[in-house]
Amino acid sequence: MKRLRIPINIPEEQLIRQCLQGDRVSQKHLYDRHSSKMFGVCLRYAPDYQAAEDILQEGFIKAFRNLERFRFEGSFEGWLRKIMVNTAIEVHRRKNSLYPIMDVEHTDVEFFDENALDKLAAADLMQMIDTLSPGYKTVFSLYAIEGFSHKEISEQLNISEGTSKSQLARARYILMEMVEQRTGLKRKAIGE
Repeated sequence: MKRLRIPINIPEEQLIRQCLQGDRVSQKHLYDRHSSKMFGVCLRYAPDYQAAEDILQEGFIKAFRNLERFRFEGSFEGWLRKIMVNTAIEVHRRKNSLYPIMDVEHTDVEFFDENALDKLAAADLMQMIDTLSPGYKTVFSLYAIEGFSHKEISEQLNISEGTSKSQLARARYILMEMVEQRTGLKRKAIGE
């Protein structure tokens, strides 16, 4: 049996239209084109590699089932990323409950000298984020990486805005402690 091959440089719109017609080879090619980058997104929300793989697979299933909803108005990657983030949130919601740690209305924010962050590579920071508990990691990633507001996070995760804020504050505090340990630099309060 002869296998059909799709040229690597096929335009994304054409590839998506072939997927919409049920072409399995095109579906595989679209998956191959985006799975690596989307797996990175899934890893930010998963407690481990296996869970990230599960989120990726579930997300692609949703994407292919709803491909006709993609309107070719924005980037396909952005559309797919949103599906992956929402899938990760759904998985997180099924497995975890978030509880408020502290009320964070007015807090003195602490920060590091710019030199502290210069000593850390992006991979080091991602590794630190990965060690956070699922609740802290999810809220931190949604807020700091994806740019969701506390209102949006609270709606997505079925928690209060205060819980979202407290989860973020606690995650930041833990990350600051980790940075302090790795770099040896001490935090400063605002105004010092």
